[in-house]
Amino acid sequence: MGASGAQAARAETVIERAARTGAITVGARADLSPYSFRNDRGELVGYGVDVAQLVAAEVSRYLGRPVRAEFEPVGDPDALFRQVSNGEIALSCGAQFTWEREMFVDFSIPFSLSGIRILTRAQGLSGTAESLAGKRIAVVPGSLGERAMRDLRPQAIRVAVPGLKDGLAALGSARVDGVAGDSILLAGAARSAGSQGLTLVPEDPLVRYAVGCMMPENNSTFRNLVNLAIAQMIQGYVIDDPASTATVNRWLGPGGVLELPPELIKAYFQTVLLNHEQINVPTTR
Repeated sequence: MGASGAQAARAETVIERAARTGAITVGARADLSPYSFRNDRGELVGYGVDVAQLVAAEVSRYLGRPVRAEFEPVGDPDALFRQVSNGEIALSCGAQFTWEREMFVDFSIPFSLSGIRILTRAQGLSGTAESLAGKRIAVVPGSLGERAMRDLRPQAIRVAVPGLKDGLAALGSARVDGVAGDSILLAGAARSAGSQGLTLVPEDPLVRYAVGCMMPENNSTFRNLVNLAIAQMIQGYVIDDPASTATVNRWLGPGGVLELPPELIKAYFQTVLLNHEQINVPTTR
């Protein structure tokens, strides 16, 4: 979309555009397991993809007409951020919250919690400053992982790689001792690659942050609907609603990409809901 298209996108709210076109444009990376990635059949799937579909359903109910999530693959995370910021893309789910980004886009309530850790197979590399002294750690330039290593673990030697997959390849060939990045994305990338014998350190992440959806600023009705869709899903998980439980567990819970204990997921979801009104979700939906 050119400059004139971006200006038109900003002049029209997301809800107005959805009412006119019957679609919400969703920007998605195709290599960020478990949030958005291509499966063996080439289909775009993931936790963020499922959340975007729930948002589209909520907007459909609000407008009283069908609205579909129209996915647009975007490979460059910086380009994705710019397109959301200028209104070319209405939604991106699986985004890491930072206060810097909040200056230019709006964020939903979170549907996941993550942090910066190091994926390694090295014995004795625990993630402490002492264990990382002189170790070669792969980082993606400009990422939160690079920032955390630079600011919190300067004893390590940072090795720039284009992406997490490249970092995993470097780890597999022993060119680096570890890969620093988002712990959920690292776990998803390792599982997708079939890597064995890897562990995430330290036990407590170097940095923690919420993960949710980002959208253009000044779209309060749309932001409310996005929050409602997420709140219904996480409240449903807390009360053991089958549909919500299946959605979350497919990616985070037992049998999913991360296989986190349901009690841990529920505890986090409850902390999110404490700051908002409880959503009554029928268990039969």
